Amino acid sequence: MSFAQLPAVDAAAVPSDGLVLDVREDDEWAAGHVEGALHIPMSEFVARFGEVTEAVADGRTAYVMCRVGGRSAQVTQYLVQQGIDAANVEGGMQAWDGAGRPMVTDNGSAAFVL
Repeated sequence: MSFAQLPAVDAAAVPSDGLVLDVREDDEWAAGHVEGALHIPMSEFVARFGEVTEAVADGRTAYVMCRVGGRSAQVTQYLVQQGIDAANVEGGMQAWDGAGRPMVTDNGSAAFVL
C-alpha cells in the first residue's frame, strides 16, 4: 500500500485549534493525548464514521494521528477517498511529544506516549 500522495503535516505545524483525530487504542489514549482531540480507535473507525463527518461538517481539516503514523496514514487515505479534508500527522504522537506539544490525560497523571 502506497501513501506517496497522502496529505501530511509535521506535528509541530498542526494548528493549536486544529481538529486532531486520534485513532490509537484506548490504552494508548489513556497514557496521553492531545487536549480536545476526537478519539476514535482505528478498530471502531468505520462504525463511528458519522462522528468524523459531524466534526468536519464546517469544512475543518482532520489532522489524523496514531503512535508513529502508520494507522493514521490508512485512516487519512480513507478520509480523503470519502472527500474529507484530512492530513496524516507525520511521526504521530511520538513526533508530537518530540516537538514539545502539550499532552494531557483524563485522570490528571503525567502524560506519555505508549
